[in-house]
Amino acid sequence: MWQVLLCGAAILTLSMGVRHGFGLWLQPMTQAQDWTRENFAFAIAIQNLTWGFAGIFSGMLADRYGAFRVLLVCGLLYTLGLFGMSASSTPELFTLTGGIVIGIAQAGTTYAVIYGVIGRNIPVEKRSWAMGVAAAAGSFGQFLMVPTEGWLIDYFGWQMALVVLGMLSLLTLPLALGLREPSLAERGAQHRQPIAQALREAFGYRSFQLLMAGYFVCGFQVVFIAVHMPSYLKDNGLAPEVASYALALIGLFNVFGTYAAGVLGQKFLKTQILVAIYFLRALAIVVFMLAPLTPLSVYIFSSVMGLLWLSTVPPTNAVIAQIFGIAHMSMLGGFVFMSHQVGSFMGVWLGGVLYDLTGKYDSVWYLSIALGIFAGLINMPVRETAIPRNAQTA
Repeated sequence: MWQVLLCGAAILTLSMGVRHGFGLWLQPMTQAQDWTRENFAFAIAIQNLTWGFAGIFSGMLADRYGAFRVLLVCGLLYTLGLFGMSASSTPELFTLTGGIVIGIAQAGTTYAVIYGVIGRNIPVEKRSWAMGVAAAAGSFGQFLMVPTEGWLIDYFGWQMALVVLGMLSLLTLPLALGLREPSLAERGAQHRQPIAQALREAFGYRSFQLLMAGYFVCGFQVVFIAVHMPSYLKDNGLAPEVASYALALIGLFNVFGTYAAGVLGQKFLKTQILVAIYFLRALAIVVFMLAPLTPLSVYIFSSVMGLLWLSTVPPTNAVIAQIFGIAHMSMLGGFVFMSHQVGSFMGVWLGGVLYDLTGKYDSVWYLSIALGIFAGLINMPVRETAIPRNAQTA
């Protein structure tokens, strides 16, 4: 259990830590390359969309063959994508490398694959807690890596900073050794339910549909904030380091928020936790928009949002495992995460489009508030009890 947790947590620390800092490259890249913010935002939006779509297939492969091979391939792609980002001279090339290649890499080095390993190897009575630990590790990666990435950009320049990160991402390869699993043939009867039947069952189940809709909102909110808040703060006259500290605070407090969500998921209904998270996010944004914008208000907002940032991840994935079992957990988690990434695409892309149209981000902040209320409401009727099955489809 501890080998799975430590290696999985380390991979999430690295993979999530790198991707949370991409917003720091928005202004230096667009200014150096004479691009618009929409050019940058579109590439990151494609990254999130690719991540979600590829996550379905990386989940299928990890369920069938184990996570090790998926992690090896996608770890290498992460390095190639970061190298490609540093050499991108056109928006199209940046979309290919930073969007598509990095998106595929993230699909195989983040939650869908890692949580599948946890689900198959951690006892059910500790599963929600273990998922909280893994999510907290991804959050710690943001706290650790975002200031590091800001320092790398300042010290080496934006291009060389990406090269350094590419070399660092190679650490995924040895860590993957700790997550080797038996193949489907070796696991045998665990996968009696065919994939097509599992998909029909999940997509025909109302609670699964509602979880997907709520996760769309999660993606919209967090990626809009992660990518566009640094520029929003700078546009309003705050120093660049305020944005770096703000993103770091989100990562720091998310360590506690995600761990707490995993622990609470062992004691309370996970759907109640999700409802509270979405409503509290909407409230936090309302207060942030109404309060005077100062470094202190930014740090308070970032700390509160950090507690709520990825705290949706452990209860959402634990509910999926609780409803459908662990046989196809990575695949079903990949589908739910695809909805999250469609939301991420919309959040980051609309942030760039509406800024270019209006010269400010206010309309996207207001939309984030409305979506948070919507997500809280639709998670209320989600049922997390195991779906009834006969012996042949268990």
